[in-house]
Amino acid sequence: MAIEGFVAIYIFMLAGFAGFEVISRVPVILHTPLMSGSNFVHGIVVVGAMVVLGHAETLPEQIIGFIAVLLAAGNAVGGYVVTERMLEMFKSKDEQKKGAQE
Repeated sequence: MAIEGFVAIYIFMLAGFAGFEVISRVPVILHTPLMSGSNFVHGIVVVGAMVVLGHAETLPEQIIGFIAVLLAAGNAVGGYVVTERMLEMFKSKDEQKKGAQE
């Protein structure tokens, strides 16, 4: 494995640790606005995964790129589903009944 591979693994691990630390310190009251505000980032991740897949040359690179696109797309869809469900919690009982009848 070339030195670039070790650097990539190091950056990945550092990003994962930093992301976990930042997210774990967000108060519960801010999760809904942050989730809805950050859904655009999921779209950027999907585009990035597609670019990486487009530049893949070997079969293992293509497989990893395809998995990245699948996971990124699932993350984007899940973000919007969770946001929609959280916003349902803030609707009044009348609005919820009206939405269920439609």
